Amino acid sequence: MDIVVRAFFAFLFIFLLTRLIGRRELSTLQPFDLVLLIVVGDLIQQGVTQNDLSFTGLILAAGIFGLLTLAMSYTSWRFPRLRPLLEPEPLILVEDGKLIERNLRKERITPEEVASEARLQKIPALDEVQWALLESGGRISFIPKSRS
Repeated sequence: MDIVVRAFFAFLFIFLLTRLIGRRELSTLQPFDLVLLIVVGDLIQQGVTQNDLSFTGLILAAGIFGLLTLAMSYTSWRFPRLRPLLEPEPLILVEDGKLIERNLRKERITPEEVASEARLQKIPALDEVQWALLESGGRISFIPKSRS
């Protein structure tokens, strides 16, 4: 039962940690960040299982993580009012060609990063963007201005 309790709290820790890190950082991992996440994963595993290297310990820890992931997904689907706590809403970064500085600061995104993403999506300048949204997965979606 000890593994179940530790796995539960480890899951909550990981959930809070990923929310604090921010969606943009997680979508653009650098090699160092990837190694850091692997090390954190190993440290969490050691904290959850301690010296229990048994197959039962593995099943319990992995099972709790799987069940809690399903529970979060179901809760988000079933209770829409909790959805903003569990998964971030898309955030407007550009409106009518103008950067929204407050939202950029909130997500720690530079104007250069937004412009670079626009160029990758074949949009030469932000003046041509009606909306740019930071999606919950960390990608930036661009909706160009209509050419009528």
